[in-house]
Amino acid sequence: MIAVPVEKAVGMMLCHDITEIIPGKFKGVAFKKGHIIKEEDIPRLLNIGKRNIYVWEVNDEMLHENEAGERIAKAVTGKGIYLTEPNEGKVSLKAACKGLLRINTEALEKINSTDEAIVATLNKNIIVDEGSTVAGTRIIPLIIDEEKIQNIEEICKQSGPIIWIDNLKRVRAGIITTGSEVYSGRIEDKFGPVIKQKLVQVGSEVIKQIFATDSIPMIVDAIDDLLQNGAEMIIITGGMSVDPDDVTPASVKESGANIISYGAPVLPGSMFLIAYKNNIPILGLPGCVMYHDVTIFDLVLPRILTGEVIKKEDIKKLGHGGLCLNCPVCTFPKCGFGK
Repeated sequence: MIAVPVEKAVGMMLCHDITEIIPGKFKGVAFKKGHIIKEEDIPRLLNIGKRNIYVWEVNDEMLHENEAGERIAKAVTGKGIYLTEPNEGKVSLKAACKGLLRINTEALEKINSTDEAIVATLNKNIIVDEGSTVAGTRIIPLIIDEEKIQNIEEICKQSGPIIWIDNLKRVRAGIITTGSEVYSGRIEDKFGPVIKQKLVQVGSEVIKQIFATDSIPMIVDAIDDLLQNGAEMIIITGGMSVDPDDVTPASVKESGANIISYGAPVLPGSMFLIAYKNNIPILGLPGCVMYHDVTIFDLVLPRILTGEVIKKEDIKKLGHGGLCLNCPVCTFPKCGFGK
């Protein structure tokens, strides 16, 4: 930081705000810190009474906050993201479409280990709408050593995109509703409408719903029926607890599907099952999905719709943040559930 006569400060950067007072008309900031002084600024600065000003002396090894923020933002940005213009050094990353927000958190931590530079994001694996702000970046001082920005750019080159949006695929789903009480018509099916509504909300559809008793052969036949009819995902409701007549997990196994996980560290949703047969996901949903607004189904479904193949370790990781507090007014996904 140096003091420089106004006439010699062209091209230099202000390191503090300069206030202008016009009696009865205006009092406020005439020039913000970080402003690069131009030739046409000199008369106004002299009128304000500034003969000498304090500036940052920028050289070839230093970057202004706007340029630094833009370079960081461009380095971390992947598909489905667009950038705003710098505003006092901050650049915002926005979703160019509705989809699932993805973040390489390991690389993000490396970037934020760089002194004087930051990238702040929303939580990953949440659905965001077009135009939503998903991240912001800036440097802390007004100028920064270019080598630090180059280091961030190198991290991104090695890791690939850090922040991106995955589109949600339109999936043709089949539902198998189990339970003799529903099959016989003694009680009305309340589960199917809930699943259909959730699928419609994410752009998918139900092509067929099959009702079955608590019979392993009957449920296996229903799975095969849906696969033959082109189902790209199968959802089985009910029969997921440990009672002897709850046979959904056994039926899925008998069908020849590969069970990835039966049980999940999530409340509500601990009795959740996920399996794959012929690369088609099969989900066993416990009764809580019918009664609670948000459950494990809401955490896993969007990821499946991006084409992600869910692994056992993915389910295990849901334990951190896997407790829903059943708030009187649900704000999901703007809460800690699933984060």
